[in-house]
Amino acid sequence: MKTNLKLLRKNKGYTQIAVQMKTGIEQALISKYENGERVPPTETLLQLADFYDVSIDYILCRTNNPEINK
Repeated sequence: MKTNLKLLRKNKGYTQIAVQMKTGIEQALISKYENGERVPPTETLLQLADFYDVSIDYILCRTNNPEINK
């Protein structure tokens, strides 16, 4: 998961502070999620998936396809 979160952020050209400002998720938590020190709760996973426009399964590395199944 940590790899995909960092990759998504960097591919969008965002800093952790920018993600914080756009999502309201504290920068310290974003850092911990990206470094594998903490696992985001379901509510935060939903928020990040919506923000990056990817599936939760992609964030959790359950699939290599970032597309959301519709």
